[in-house]
Amino acid sequence: MNPPARANQEKRSVWCREDATQLAEFAITLPLLVVFVVGIFDFSGAFTLKQKLTNIARDAARAAAADPATDLNNTLPYSVSEAFYVFDNYLLANNINDCGISTMTPSVVTGQKLTWQVNVNSTSGSPCGITFRINRGFYFPLGAVSPMPDTSCAPLSPASGVTQVISTCVSIQYSYQWRFGRVASLLGTNAILPSSISGIAVAVNEN
Repeated sequence: MNPPARANQEKRSVWCREDATQLAEFAITLPLLVVFVVGIFDFSGAFTLKQKLTNIARDAARAAAADPATDLNNTLPYSVSEAFYVFDNYLLANNINDCGISTMTPSVVTGQKLTWQVNVNSTSGSPCGITFRINRGFYFPLGAVSPMPDTSCAPLSPASGVTQVISTCVSIQYSYQWRFGRVASLLGTNAILPSSISGIAVAVNEN
């Protein structure tokens, strides 16, 4: 084979090699793969935490609603104290950081009768933040589709023409550190995600 023909064959063999193509494909797909993997773990973690917080709120609301309402004028009624105890113990039993909230005591929310709250603010030095709120005088409307309260468990007034029962509303907000937002920036996307995960439950007062 003459030198020009050999040179042309070598050039064709270089251009036909797939090593560079595979490397380029890997470089393009790697960021997308990382976003998918982190997204799966991040959103599954948020969903699991949401389920746990809802279960905690439900158990705490049931515990408080089953207690007598004779001491609601006290600084810290027994029903509120018991609900808080159920809440904190559930966190510890499920290996959820309670952010040191166990050392605190629920206090009355200013301007909201029959509503108590415990709050630990999330800071840059300590991203752990949690809010527990309980309203022992929540008017819950009965109907085919009963709306759920918001995270404030804001006290409602009796509405005319609507059947309502006095209930206990418990809401929990827990700070959640997302990793998906930072990883999504690899694709040039800014993901706006909630800073906390919440769980809300209502139980009809039995006494």
